[in-house]
Amino acid sequence: MKTWFITGGTPGGFGPAYADVALERGDNVVLTARRPHLLDEWAGSHGDRVLVLPLDVTDTRQTREAVQAAEERFGGIDVLVNNAGRGWYGSVEGAADADVRRSLDLNFFSVIGLLRAVLPGMRARGSGWIINMSSVAGRRGVPGFGYYSAAKFAVEGLTEVLRHEVAPFGINVIAVEPGAFRTRAYSGFADEPVSETVDAYLPLVESVRASMVDQDGRQPGDPYRGVRAVVNAMDQDRPPSRLVLGASGYDAVHNQLEGMIEELRAYENASRSADFPPMP
Repeated sequence: MKTWFITGGTPGGFGPAYADVALERGDNVVLTARRPHLLDEWAGSHGDRVLVLPLDVTDTRQTREAVQAAEERFGGIDVLVNNAGRGWYGSVEGAADADVRRSLDLNFFSVIGLLRAVLPGMRARGSGWIINMSSVAGRRGVPGFGYYSAAKFAVEGLTEVLRHEVAPFGINVIAVEPGAFRTRAYSGFADEPVSETVDAYLPLVESVRASMVDQDGRQPGDPYRGVRAVVNAMDQDRPPSRLVLGASGYDAVHNQLEGMIEELRAYENASRSADFPPMP
């Protein structure tokens, strides 16, 4: 029996989907959320196998306290799911400073805080799983969502390095890259005012917001199917280092990588010409 520590427990999102799938497997679950009262009914139906904790993942002290409470309750954390996150739209030049900092704090720096709180216990036990919820936007930048993309690209780089650093301690790391999934990620965009500070980008930002509002509730991805795909991948003898979720997400990443390879090859001579000439 494993214990899962899952952030971002807002109903309707990936967090509760991970929690339910873990419970189906007979595991224990610690599910965290900024508004834990929304999970009262769900938690009550699972008894002692579930612990719901309040957590703002951008608060380092609260993060450490939540991890300590989970370890005291269940004896340790076997699987960390870094799931909490959201995006704010805006251009690279004109996004409000507060939104830039909120995006990086929530989508990147909070991941570091969770890792540093959970890894000592995993290293001591010689086993564990880290699931970092990235995004297709972490492999392919999204205009109008530049700072969300930047944060997810950073998560990808961090995950790549972490995977190698913790492998000797028996810890596995996977980056999960969903495309458009039917969560509540876009549900509040219609009511949020645009805080773009450079008028020249307003048409772009407005179109991005309109597109996401229009998609809300109609995204093709099913969070439960996505989580089961992740768990099935974890059970493989050679689990993947990253997993794209969703058909449209797969196509977007596939096309992005093919384009990068094509461009790399086209400029191979330029790349190789930058070295010192070989010694005679």
